[in-house]
Amino acid sequence: MRNYLRFGLLAICALRGFAAFAAPDEIQVYTDEMNAPGKFGLEQHLNYVLKGTQTPAYPGEMVTNHVAQVTPEFSYGISDTLEAGLYVPLATTPGGYTFLNALRLRLKYIAPKHDDDMFYGLNVEVGRDTLRTSDSISGMELRPIIGYRDAKWLVSFNPILNMGLAANVSRQPHFEPAFKLTRSVGDGVRSGFEYYGTYGSLSHLPPGNQFGHTLYAVADMEKGGFDVNFGIGRGFVNATDTWVMKAIIGFPFD
Repeated sequence: MRNYLRFGLLAICALRGFAAFAAPDEIQVYTDEMNAPGKFGLEQHLNYVLKGTQTPAYPGEMVTNHVAQVTPEFSYGISDTLEAGLYVPLATTPGGYTFLNALRLRLKYIAPKHDDDMFYGLNVEVGRDTLRTSDSISGMELRPIIGYRDAKWLVSFNPILNMGLAANVSRQPHFEPAFKLTRSVGDGVRSGFEYYGTYGSLSHLPPGNQFGHTLYAVADMEKGGFDVNFGIGRGFVNATDTWVMKAIIGFPFD
């Protein structure tokens, strides 16, 4: 455990030279991966916006251009079908200050499989944010999970609904679909792409030319008990950020 914590601290220190307020703290498509019952897990999310916004969308928001985010995610397997998680998004400034930008809890359910390659489930997330990263200090995410996995292919679709819970914002859910497609290209290595969309309020969807789209080229690797997801994303049309680099490192606990 000391080695894992030391690695996390080193990752934070490596990013201290960047402003790091409003970068997305989790860029991930959920699949059927779960901790075994009674087992703990740790994933380290690292995201850096190479080219992003330079004008706040609301008073108090921090722009995303050249910002980074360091987010440990702690998880625990409750049963064969349930997993709980805690996100702790951390941000650092060029001056060396570190900020806690949110605390979020999640509960993930994956239905039992019946000797086929399909999977489905639901992740529910609630949390508190700061005005640096959201105009609502509390929010909820509903993330259905629908996918297919075999020895060569992995496909997963998350039709995400995000909603603010604070009294000063609209509580209409926003539709933010995410999609992942990868193919095995070697022992423990998959490559492919991930897509993330921002479509707006579900009850009043804007025209399609106002949707935001971001496409990532990704690689997933399993080595020595570590799971690593790495990607470089390009935002199109109305995407908030133009270029983003991301990584997720899963640490072995056995």
